[in-house]
Amino acid sequence: MLYGTLLLTGTGICSQALGFVYRILLSRLIGAEVMGLYQLVMPVYSVLMSITAVGLTAAVSNLSASYHAVGNRAAIAALLRRCLTLFLVLFAPAAAVTVLCYDPISVYLLGDARTQTGLVLLLPCVLLTGVENLHKHYFYGTGNVRPPAAVELCEQVIRAGAVLGLLVLFLPQNPERTVALIVLGMTACELFSALTLLLLARRSLDRAAGLPGRVPGRRELNRKVAALALPVAMTSLLGNLMGSATAVIIPQQLVRAGAEVSQAMSAFGVLCGMTIPMLCLPTAFIGALGLTLMPRLAQAAALGRTDLVRSRLDRAMLATSVLVLPAMALLTVLGPTLGVLLFREPTAGNYLLPLAVGVALSCWQAVLSGALNGVGRQSTAARNALLSAVAELGCTYFLMGLPGVGLRGYVAGFVLSAALGAWLNWRGVRKATGLKARFFAWCAAPGLAALLMGLVTRLLFLTLRSRGLADIPNLGVCLVFGGVFYLAALQAQGVSLRSIFFRK
Repeated sequence: MLYGTLLLTGTGICSQALGFVYRILLSRLIGAEVMGLYQLVMPVYSVLMSITAVGLTAAVSNLSASYHAVGNRAAIAALLRRCLTLFLVLFAPAAAVTVLCYDPISVYLLGDARTQTGLVLLLPCVLLTGVENLHKHYFYGTGNVRPPAAVELCEQVIRAGAVLGLLVLFLPQNPERTVALIVLGMTACELFSALTLLLLARRSLDRAAGLPGRVPGRRELNRKVAALALPVAMTSLLGNLMGSATAVIIPQQLVRAGAEVSQAMSAFGVLCGMTIPMLCLPTAFIGALGLTLMPRLAQAAALGRTDLVRSRLDRAMLATSVLVLPAMALLTVLGPTLGVLLFREPTAGNYLLPLAVGVALSCWQAVLSGALNGVGRQSTAARNALLSAVAELGCTYFLMGLPGVGLRGYVAGFVLSAALGAWLNWRGVRKATGLKARFFAWCAAPGLAALLMGLVTRLLFLTLRSRGLADIPNLGVCLVFGGVFYLAALQAQGVSLRSIFFRK
């Protein structure tokens, strides 16, 4: 699990760095208003993926891990074929509804007719992404993380080249066509990823074709897939519907409060297309940890090793806190300057402190949700995610409707929903595994070290700026100093990285 997590973390950091540079260049090419339109289209992509692929990918990862633990490779091949068939069966009606209803979806649900072309062009992108993700999670489930890691890195390069190349060639265009060009570039990159992983998975399965193993019957396999996929799919679908509603509500509530449509879309684009992605840049570790943790917990549960389940969860929580909290502290104090340097947008640094708290809470929520799925508590994870999404939607709608609140209402909803989701998931994990919380090691020690590091780093940054040091070298000095200071503060409290990542 450590090897897979570190490999995916390294790949994820490189991938997110490339994606972040891509987002910077994209925002400079298209501007905040078109970025807001693009952010309106993407929730539809997430909803379609929830309907068609998300639950099936969880089933592939979890069941292939269980079959791999007992050496049944034949069952893994049958599982992958079955899930691909089910994905195509689900995709066909979803695509038909989108094609027939793209006009009312864009006008009445998204609230902006300029998203119509982008909606239609999303369909081939969803099809290719679904095929890609099913094969990717086959590799995750069997513990072979190198192929998807390499493909993920190449995918980011191809996406940036395709999207930015199309924009450079064909701009200026109206906002609707600009969004369509972005979606076309995404489709080109997904074509590469889907074909590459398909060929690699087929090659891997062909090598194991002669190995013994009982192939489960169609009815048995459907039952197992449904038991895992339905709760995850429903969770993802309802959560994405809530998230889509939240994304649509934000600009509408800003307009209701008196802002112009272009101003509201620009504010939405800055918040969701610049500020939050900047805060999420250091969280590549969490995605990698979740991808490797869930199948490893499923393997341990299949072998009846509850002690191994608790040990892995304990180290996952430690690693999450130790890595995420200092990153959020640094971005809180250095984020306003980074926002201006990267996006040329002074408002990209607004609301950094509460949003950083929300991102840290959402990281704990994500790790604990993956743990619930790994130990077979998919319904609990589904319920908790739904309650969290309802809290975010309700807070956004009611708080943003209050006079003078504006985007602060969305920020408050983001933090409260993440806190609720993390708490509910922890209750479920504690009940399912018997894991006991270690408050000092998980929260107090890394939190205090991160807080002290953030305060000292801010003082250093302001001092160096007052002495005439330019912002870019100043940021570099502060990042290095902050990292060393944080490790020293952590060590002074008796917590070492070696004890977390290399403990036997």
